[in-house]
Amino acid sequence: MGSYSIGEAIQQLLDKSKWKHKVHELRMQQEWEEIVGKTISKYTRNVVLKGETLTIYTDVAALKQELYFGKQQLIVRINEYFKERVVAEIVVK
Repeated sequence: MGSYSIGEAIQQLLDKSKWKHKVHELRMQQEWEEIVGKTISKYTRNVVLKGETLTIYTDVAALKQELYFGKQQLIVRINEYFKERVVAEIVVK
C-alpha cells in the first residue's frame, strides 16, 4: 500500500463515495458570490445542484434572461472554478 497525503486520501474517499456531489453542492452555495460575482449573487435566492443540473432561483426578470442567454459561459466558468465537470445544464427559475 502506497502512502498518501491527507488531501489525496480525502479526494480518493470522495471519488469512491457518493459524498462528492453533496460537497460540490455545498461549495456551490457557499462560494456562489466568488463564482458568479457580487451582482448576480445578490439577486439570486438559491442554487441547487442535482446531478449535473444546476437550478438557479431569482425573482429578477432581467437576470433570468441574462442567465438564460449566458448559460454556456456560466457552465464553463463553474467547471473551471471546480477544475472538473460539475455542471452540464442550467435551469433558471
